[in-house]
Amino acid sequence: MSAVMITRKVRKWEKLPGKNTFCCDGRVMMARQKGIFYLTLFLIIGTCSLFFAFECPYLAVHLSPAIPVFAVLLFLFVIAMLLRTSFSDPGVLPRALPEEANFIEMEIEAANGNVPSGQRPPPRIRNVQINNQIVKLKYCYTCKIFRPPRASHCSICDNCVDRFDHHCPWVGNCVGKRNYRYFYLFTLTLSLLTIYIFAFNIVHVVMRSVDQGFLNTLKETPGTVLEVLVCFFTLWSMVGLTGFHTYLISLNQTTNEDIKGSWSGKNRGQNPYSHKNIIKNCCEVLCGPTYPSVLDRRGLMQEDSPAAANSEGPCSFDNPVAQTTKTTAPLIPNEHTPDDVKPSIAAEKSSGPKDDQPPAAKLPPLASPETDAETSIAKNQ
Repeated sequence: MSAVMITRKVRKWEKLPGKNTFCCDGRVMMARQKGIFYLTLFLIIGTCSLFFAFECPYLAVHLSPAIPVFAVLLFLFVIAMLLRTSFSDPGVLPRALPEEANFIEMEIEAANGNVPSGQRPPPRIRNVQINNQIVKLKYCYTCKIFRPPRASHCSICDNCVDRFDHHCPWVGNCVGKRNYRYFYLFTLTLSLLTIYIFAFNIVHVVMRSVDQGFLNTLKETPGTVLEVLVCFFTLWSMVGLTGFHTYLISLNQTTNEDIKGSWSGKNRGQNPYSHKNIIKNCCEVLCGPTYPSVLDRRGLMQEDSPAAANSEGPCSFDNPVAQTTKTTAPLIPNEHTPDDVKPSIAAEKSSGPKDDQPPAAKLPPLASPETDAETSIAKNQ
């Protein structure tokens, strides 16, 4: 058996490094830890289903049919923003190719010079100027690149993400440059939906308690108690999270920068990305252009893969091409050898490794039957 290299075309997402999972031929990109994302879907769909089953029929008749209609629209928008955040590329930066990584290493070594043994090499940092302020670009030892401003390496997804905000397990993805606005709209609309369901649950219980009593109302609508509990504990976290990100958007700042204190403190400079205007900052984050993905996940690339080939001679019927057999020893001419082949064979023999051996002794020609008869007659005479 011998190995034969076969070149085939594959999608780039199949060979992308990192800890992401892809579905639908690379159109869907998520983190590997998706358990909490499924829990998020279950809580939203389950709570809304109970609301549509127990409260909406009564409220549509006794108050207004617009109540369930608005709840359905709000629910669909929340699900759309959640899926848009979870299934999209957050802004992952491609890693350097081997040739690019070697070139960057040569540049760093040339800039740093020879570092004496036992001393720690200087940090790999490049300085750029943004709005008259020096910003440091850090080198990523995993991706072999100098990260752009505001980019950071996510340890969970094992990728550098542009304008990295944080990794959110509730949506099952990183939150970065390409999906931050959808994440903010998801938290905002989910807060509104939680308040909406919680408020009309209270209204529903109060209206029924007037006619049937409080205990009888709870017995007829068992899902109401569960909805109130879920909404009560979800309300504070979602409203607080939405308020925190509203504050960050007004400053044009990320969660990662806020936690690290990049633009706060006595020895820190001012945020070079802020427009010093709340409206301009909000417009840039929420209404700015949608940046394309730089990964090209569905692009084609060639891959060489080994394949086993059968080389057992003429017994193989898989390959219709006739096989040629090459002998390892030189051919010896005889009487059946054609005259036009003998010179090439003689030259092949003369150029072989046996030139330094002494010539073999010439043997007399073999006797034929006729010569044997003549020799015996002469001896008798």
